[in-house]
Amino acid sequence: MRSASEESSRTRRPRGAAGLTRAAPAMDYLPVFLRLEARTVVVVGGGVVALRKVRWLRKAAAHVTVIAPALHPDLAALAASAEITHIGAEFCAAHLGEAVAVVAATGDHVVNRAVSAAARARNIPVNVVDDADGSTFIFPAIIDRAPLLVAVSSAGHAPVLARRVREQIEALLPARLGDLARFMGRLRARVQRTLAPGARRALWERVAAGRVASRVLAGDPGAARRSFAQELLTSQLTAAPGSGDGACLGEVYLIGAGPGDPDLLTLRALQLLQQADVILYDRLVSEAVLERARRDAERIFVGKEAGEHGQQERIHELLLQLARAGKRVARLKGGDPFVFGRGGEELELLAAHDIPCTIVPGITAAIGAAAAAAVPLTHRRLAHCVTFVSGHQGAHAEYDWRFFADPCHTVVFYMAVSQLDAIVARLRGAGAAAAHPAALIAHATLPQQRIVRGTLADIAVRAAAERVEAPAVLVTGAVAAFDAASLAAALELPEAAQGAPA
Repeated sequence: MRSASEESSRTRRPRGAAGLTRAAPAMDYLPVFLRLEARTVVVVGGGVVALRKVRWLRKAAAHVTVIAPALHPDLAALAASAEITHIGAEFCAAHLGEAVAVVAATGDHVVNRAVSAAARARNIPVNVVDDADGSTFIFPAIIDRAPLLVAVSSAGHAPVLARRVREQIEALLPARLGDLARFMGRLRARVQRTLAPGARRALWERVAAGRVASRVLAGDPGAARRSFAQELLTSQLTAAPGSGDGACLGEVYLIGAGPGDPDLLTLRALQLLQQADVILYDRLVSEAVLERARRDAERIFVGKEAGEHGQQERIHELLLQLARAGKRVARLKGGDPFVFGRGGEELELLAAHDIPCTIVPGITAAIGAAAAAAVPLTHRRLAHCVTFVSGHQGAHAEYDWRFFADPCHTVVFYMAVSQLDAIVARLRGAGAAAAHPAALIAHATLPQQRIVRGTLADIAVRAAAERVEAPAVLVTGAVAAFDAASLAAALELPEAAQGAPA
């Protein structure tokens, strides 16, 4: 894989009589995949580098012969169990025998070049570790979702960059992608018998990017088979004379967007955001999170403002309308969809209308805010339990306020800013001391994050002075005053005192 700055000055000759085809940079290597099953590959060298190459070759089911006077313990174990063949000698050209590929990994430049020369003389592809000039093929950085494989190479110019690109791609590819490839492979013959060529491609497009794939990737092959049967039937009906448009049922993804920082999205959330046709997002979803969605996806804002009624009904209507139109709909919610996010109601709606739904958890505001403020919600010496509470109703909420007033019990109040005075009053009325610690964390994990610490006696005054605005959570209990550095110093005092002079 080459960047523009890496490209060689070599170019292909223009094609065509008029020479109008734009010249393209030459590739240093042609990417190919070799079938090595039951074929002999010779590896010269017995150290840790040779071990890495042997592992990849064995994953490709090659018969590996290692030429080396001494072996790494792991290679020795493979040889002892007859999983590889070991020749305990210095390399000679006769060792190449029936090899279809050779790897030189000795760490000795002279030996490696001798291996390269012997292989080239026999027209056997050879890889010399860390020596592009001595190699006729290279090992790329590999993303393994067998049978689906992705290879990334910088043609030896920047191996670290190639590995970094591999890591970025790997983060976007679901772990069960190989399962999906095998699932589709098992059904190819059936589809070929059932559909004409033009209809086949349309079916596979829907399978690879729709609810069938979602079910396979979620580890539910039974549901995937049922969905595939429906897709195949729809394709048959669509192809029949006089059929309608054959629109397939779409699906919905209930995705937790976390507290705001896009780097806190789960890998599954990122994968589905790249797949969705439409994004329904609420007020607490940051623009930075939306930027991680597919560029051409339609975005629809469905956030609720204070005192607004009827918006949830509109969301329900949109979910049904879009899914019935065959769309892949991402319902993107701040925090976690099942923690004060009304995700349960939306799941009920979708289940009642037999619309497939994938649920992706997110970091809820309480956990995100606590981490951003370095406040442990539980602590062995300070708090053994934690409760998440909706602060929206404030003084009118029917909670066990005496339970909340215990400083050894951490309580996190969501949507707390507008009801801060009422929450403080109820806690004090239930027996909480004026010195009961409290911390208000606004816009957690975002650049505009604000943290205001205090006690029940002054937290409201401090919040007003700091002009703290929603969204914010209020943390009460002993952990709200947690200071790791000060606590560590206090715990060290007894030991220090023991060693102090009288």
